[in-house]
Amino acid sequence: MSRPDRTALPQPEGAGALRRTGTSHIGLRVPDVGLAAEFYGRILGLHVHSELDGGGLRLGWGSGHHVLDLTAGHASLDHIGFEVRDPGGMADLEKRFRDAGHDLAELAPSYLDCPFGGKPAKGMVVTDPDGNTVHFHGPVHREGEHAADTARRPVRYQHVTLSTADVPAMVAFYTGVAGFRLSDQLADGSFAWMRSDRDHHSLAVVETGQRGGIDHYSFDLARWDDFKSWCDRLTDEGVNVTWGPGRHGPGNNLFVFFDDPAGNHVELSAEMEKFHDDRVTYVPRSWEPVPVSVNLWGGQLATWRKTSEGND
Repeated sequence: MSRPDRTALPQPEGAGALRRTGTSHIGLRVPDVGLAAEFYGRILGLHVHSELDGGGLRLGWGSGHHVLDLTAGHASLDHIGFEVRDPGGMADLEKRFRDAGHDLAELAPSYLDCPFGGKPAKGMVVTDPDGNTVHFHGPVHREGEHAADTARRPVRYQHVTLSTADVPAMVAFYTGVAGFRLSDQLADGSFAWMRSDRDHHSLAVVETGQRGGIDHYSFDLARWDDFKSWCDRLTDEGVNVTWGPGRHGPGNNLFVFFDDPAGNHVELSAEMEKFHDDRVTYVPRSWEPVPVSVNLWGGQLATWRKTSEGND
């Protein structure tokens, strides 16, 4: 039986320009905004920060920059956002996008709540190769993070994984132009994990055959003990655990998954691997495209997660 081809994903010259950039916020379209907001408040402790035009709601941790926008529509991704804290990072990022021929728009000030230092934050909007709307903006306050019992509320929104039909094109855009760095990939080129700070990944892309949209997004917990409390709590709340607990190979992070009312896959994660690019040169690792790479603890997969080998 022949094995699928092996693919080395691109790591262009511009890769790694971002070293102090992390996920900032995410926007989801959902069929029932009120139902989704109630769910995120009850399960994750997100509070309504403000109302949005058209009946949408903006949610966060009660103070600091917001986390989640919910707007009415067919279940889909509206936008993702990244906070650029690299010195001179926004100007450098704008130049890279323009030099590569990408159209940019100014990010509406309404997205930039709680700017750092009281000065108006600047932001830009770009479209990635799959048509996803991506925000990049300067520093904002995040005092609402790290402010609760992590057995009851996550620490922060930590990463997003995008669905795609063209992993190489997405990796080339996010590494070669935006400045992320490739941490790991599956050897068949179907999954890639990229970093923009010390965390193993703040962004990933996975081959699903779907051009554009979200595969899942993830919140940090603090420790292994939190997972028992969360699994018990989700069960008490009538929310099914759809995958996990387990440990990913790429990133080495603990995980558990559940779905929101719109069917979005939500991950809780802890103990993600750290990278120290200021001290050592890393080579992207290539994991065999088998279930046990994605879940080291026996290879059990969610119904919606497949690998090209080892599924028999």
